Amino acid sequence: MNIERIFKKNKDVNCGFLWHHRCDAPFRFLSIIELWFPFQNNITFACNPKSRLQNKLALIFKINNSMAEGTILIIDDEEKLRSLLARILRLEGYAISEAATANQALRSLEKEEAEVILCDVKLPDANGVKLITQIKQKHPAAEMILLTAYGNIPDGVQAIKNGAFDYIIKGDDNDKIIPLVSRAFEKVQLQKRIYQLEQKIGKRYSFENILGSSAQIRHSISLAKKVSATDATVLLTGETGTGKEVFAQAIHYNSKRAQQNFVAVNCSSFSKELLESEIFGHKAGAFTGAIKDKKGLMEEADKGTLFLDEIGEMPLELQAKLLRVLEAKEFIKVGDTKTLKVDVRIIAATNKDLENEVKENRFREDLFYRLNVFAIELPSLNERKEDIPALTEFFMQTFAAKVGKNITRAEAGVLKLLQQHNWKGNIRELKNVIERACILVDGNELTVESLPLELQAVNNKQSSLSDFSLENVEKRHIQRVLNYTKGNKTETARLLNIGLTTLYRKIEEYGIKISGE
Repeated sequence: MNIERIFKKNKDVNCGFLWHHRCDAPFRFLSIIELWFPFQNNITFACNPKSRLQNKLALIFKINNSMAEGTILIIDDEEKLRSLLARILRLEGYAISEAATANQALRSLEKEEAEVILCDVKLPDANGVKLITQIKQKHPAAEMILLTAYGNIPDGVQAIKNGAFDYIIKGDDNDKIIPLVSRAFEKVQLQKRIYQLEQKIGKRYSFENILGSSAQIRHSISLAKKVSATDATVLLTGETGTGKEVFAQAIHYNSKRAQQNFVAVNCSSFSKELLESEIFGHKAGAFTGAIKDKKGLMEEADKGTLFLDEIGEMPLELQAKLLRVLEAKEFIKVGDTKTLKVDVRIIAATNKDLENEVKENRFREDLFYRLNVFAIELPSLNERKEDIPALTEFFMQTFAAKVGKNITRAEAGVLKLLQQHNWKGNIRELKNVIERACILVDGNELTVESLPLELQAVNNKQSSLSDFSLENVEKRHIQRVLNYTKGNKTETARLLNIGLTTLYRKIEEYGIKISGE
């Protein structure tokens, strides 16, 4: 066959050509192509031997207007075949590293990462199928394609189980190498994008994004950081709107389960029957309307975290099933008889006093102790009013961008009123107030007039205390005990027989001055 004559006749090269010769001919063939096509960097070559014997090769070429990018490691002890494959892939735009043995390949990977690895099954010092596991342990993001002259089904199955991207036979499948490599790189890029997205999610739910510098919130954050590294069950307590779900998400995304699902359910949002179905799932026919099997949130959260908000509202009958999950890591779907195993971390939250609920027989005592492994009490906004300016700034920037306004600051009177207000709804209430103000304001700053009327009319409570009022008596008594303990709040709370967070709230509420601060 006169290759030169074929090229002269087809200089536009809109189709591919197939040519067979002895194994040393392809290198002369490449030289001929280079002579006739000075734009050779846009030509793709694919090795296509039609015989299982490696003494015959075929080459297909095509015009390729887009150049690929990425690094490939080729592991093969046959130098000519390895060099040919390397040259083909370099013309595709890939950076190529070569290795003749498994040891050379491992040393090469230590110096430079490869995104895709082409590996022969039979190497002088290793089996390619087993080598996958070794490489994947240190380089999990790399995709491996195995090449073999004599394929068999057991090796192919084991290769895929070990994590190979594909397993192809030399001679029959070599024309698939370039598109296969392209798909492998697509998977690598997809994994990178997923990793970047996970990193963004991790940053979004990091502890550093929980605003506040008060001693109370920093203490809660410190506890949450410590427990996030474990698998311990967590009970978050505090008033409504204090950010319990934010803490639950931060604990999950800073734990070893961060790559798995975080599933949240509000136990007060469903009736008993619906809540049981939502959490544990059901079998078809379990009740009217159950036309097909349903996977519950417990299964969805397997290997991850299940956040049970308002756990104090869970019916007693369901509390027994939840207790079984915590004790034995197993449960039964509604209408089923089969026990399902599950590996899930439970984070529960409540604004109720569960100890009191236990005394009133509205909450199981055994479940309470199972949930109360690691309790974190979140302070109310009234207990951390020094954090209001930072929270206001954050919400102002967020909602200003949302409504398309350039609001850069708040009047001094605004912050004063916000810090004087009694926040029964806590951070959630503050968030709603700032959102409303951003909608109403016309200029570039939040004004007193943009606040709700109840905030504008607020009075400083301590200035109106009567000498004989109960509040004034309480204030003076707390002041005396603080003076007695020389400002030691922990000792003061113990002597007063109240919680430390309650003492902080009273100090803030009454404007009590502590000597030395």
